[in-house]
Amino acid sequence: MGIMIRVLLAEDQSMVREALAALLGLEPDIEVVAQVARGDEVLAAARSHEVDVALLDIEMPGMTGIEAAAALRTALPGLKIVILTTFGRPGYLRRAMEAGASAFLVKDAPAAQLAEAVRKVLAGDRVIDPTLAAAALAEGANPLTDREREVLRAAADGATNAELAARLHLSQGTVRNYLSTAIQKLAARNRTEAVRVARDKGWL
Repeated sequence: MGIMIRVLLAEDQSMVREALAALLGLEPDIEVVAQVARGDEVLAAARSHEVDVALLDIEMPGMTGIEAAAALRTALPGLKIVILTTFGRPGYLRRAMEAGASAFLVKDAPAAQLAEAVRKVLAGDRVIDPTLAAAALAEGANPLTDREREVLRAAADGATNAELAARLHLSQGTVRNYLSTAIQKLAARNRTEAVRVARDKGWL
């Protein structure tokens, strides 16, 4: 036996998580040593099990996979991160890479491809689903500034401008300006549509 690659699997759907763990467990050099169902449990599990590679789903309760990746990069810079997603949203790819991920794959990729990605990131390579990479390049960068994203995210639950202003410690006029610029940039008719467009592209 060569060196075993110790893997942490973070995925909130237990069936998917167990299937992935079983498939990876068939590989002679990979051992799934920890499984969590929440993003906010990732860091503690990675620390206590001394993992080499973390496989993170994007959509998880407690913390997204992208937020968990950023936390891991700060606390355990030697750890390699693979982001798994059902959503092939181009904006997610960019954000995952900014958060320190070495690989970005869609969940329905073949198990052999996933195992290969685990080995490659450990060897220092980057692995990106080719269709996602092409889409991300075609999509271009996120046009929204951090502040516009913050205001749009806050507006997603239908809050009024006055409520947004109070929540974000801004004036109502400033909130209105951020919203109208964001709506314009996204070629949307209103804030609801702007939120939907930004979410679909993975920009929020």
